[in-house]
Amino acid sequence: MTTETTNRMDVAFRRLKEEGRTALIPFLTVGDPDLETTLEIIAELEAAGADILELGVPYSDPLADGPVIQRASSRALRGNIHLRTCMETALKARQAGSKLPFILFTYYNPVMQMGLDNFFSLLDAHEISGLIIPDLPVEESEEMRQRSRAAGVNLIPLVAPTSSERIARIVAGASGFVYCVSSLGVTGERSSFHSGVDDFIASVRQATDLPVAVGFGISTGEQVARFARICDGVVVGSAIVRKVEDVIPLLDNPATRSEGLLQIREFVAQLRP
Repeated sequence: MTTETTNRMDVAFRRLKEEGRTALIPFLTVGDPDLETTLEIIAELEAAGADILELGVPYSDPLADGPVIQRASSRALRGNIHLRTCMETALKARQAGSKLPFILFTYYNPVMQMGLDNFFSLLDAHEISGLIIPDLPVEESEEMRQRSRAAGVNLIPLVAPTSSERIARIVAGASGFVYCVSSLGVTGERSSFHSGVDDFIASVRQATDLPVAVGFGISTGEQVARFARICDGVVVGSAIVRKVEDVIPLLDNPATRSEGLLQIREFVAQLRP
């Protein structure tokens, strides 16, 4: 992995800090509705002002994903999208000119099935900057942390409002940034958040020098702005995946495909803090 790739996410956060901005971090299910469209959507997200991009690996039994992302995963799985396909998509996006740091969001079973040696070799070859594995608890993550450090890949932990006394332990092995879960439960658009979310985020900030991002349930420009005041990054997932779902009829029709892509870009652009 080149120095540029290794430091791509760190460079992004440093630049944003110098500019006084908060990172917009969209989530996208790879292969929804198909791989060609995913590559076009990545370009639209970058043009809309995305700073970092989470590439969701479709999975049949997602622990953390709500119904919108579950439906997207089902559509992608029908197209035989798997872990390696998602890495290949990241590299194709890079070869097409994308400068975004890519984070792979995957569950541990596909990683285990691939084998850690092969997995980290492919991360390197496909220029993946970060890794989120939501079903890998900190108590069982030591090998992944060591492997990630050796490979120059940022292993990004999820910290929930219920983590309390485990926060220090969770963030101790983090790199890249710390991902704060704004609400209890699975992903999905919400009108309100955990009542103690501000104090929770403050406690995470006290426990780490890394950038702190927040996600799960954030779906509007107003909500992004609310969290941008207290975080270094804001993740928007289900709302973007739902927008993709809504415009699939446009994307499927060559006559209206550009309109569908434009609607995705405009939706993400209005989220930017």
